[in-house]
Amino acid sequence: MPRKPRLSVAGVCEHVIQRGNNRQVIFANEEDMKAYLTWLKEYSNRFQVSIHAWVLMTNHVHLLCTPSSPESISKMMQSLGRMYVMDFNRTYQRTGTLWEGRYRSCLVDSDTYLFELYRYIEMNPVRANMVAYPDDYNWSSHHCNLMEKQVRWSRLINAI
Repeated sequence: MPRKPRLSVAGVCEHVIQRGNNRQVIFANEEDMKAYLTWLKEYSNRFQVSIHAWVLMTNHVHLLCTPSSPESISKMMQSLGRMYVMDFNRTYQRTGTLWEGRYRSCLVDSDTYLFELYRYIEMNPVRANMVAYPDDYNWSSHHCNLMEKQVRWSRLINAI
């Protein structure tokens, strides 16, 4: 049975979630997270996807992003996933899939939902009892959004 096509609309924000297969670890250390963010930066720029909020958890990723065209997010996630899995498998001398199927996404249909998603994404480490406060977690957009200013990806990656 063919897969249902994703609904993606240029200029409409989406919540993207990608999980490790069987909820396995997809980020074993900080170097893995830095690599993922580096490729996220590269492919979001290449495919013109604006990233508004994000969090890297040990076994999944949340992104809040807006595509410039209907296929932008799909191309970004495909390229990002391919590059990251290749690197992860080489680093940890493993083979096979890392992801639990395709990424999931849903359109953001209201400002209320948008603000709930910002909070949901950036509070993820707190809800998972990894930290007491979102300020204590380095692998999310919380620091960027808290300061209410745009932080360059390279500066963020270098600061971590």
